[in-house]
Amino acid sequence: MTGRFAAVAAGMVMVVSSVCQAQDAATAKLDVELNALAPSQKGCMMTFVAENNLQTPINKISFELAFFNDKNAVDRITVLDFRDLPQGKKRVRQFDMPNVKCETVTRIIINDTPVCDGPAAGECMKGLVTRSQISVPFEG
Repeated sequence: MTGRFAAVAAGMVMVVSSVCQAQDAATAKLDVELNALAPSQKGCMMTFVAENNLQTPINKISFELAFFNDKNAVDRITVLDFRDLPQGKKRVRQFDMPNVKCETVTRIIINDTPVCDGPAAGECMKGLVTRSQISVPFEG
């Protein structure tokens, strides 16, 4: 009877462990928020807030962004270096975009993560969740 109980208990532990791992994977995400656009001497200062809720720290990450203008045309595509994103920590990153007028930016899209050092291949884009705190849409 004791052996049978031990086998059942071990099976239950494995099921609970699998469920917990599946929940962790489902909640593993990389949040990137467009927080502000402000005119600067060079052009437009863009402020982002990023939080790494993936299962591993990110040693270095960059995002390829497409900026749409007031004619709904792609104005430019550029790669921004967000540096490191420790696991479970929020980081604010600012980028001064030369020759960009904030008032003409109508939408920003993350096309890709050309650099994502730390997580398994593809996990940065797979876990990406975007949002905007301003009227300009920000998509991933």
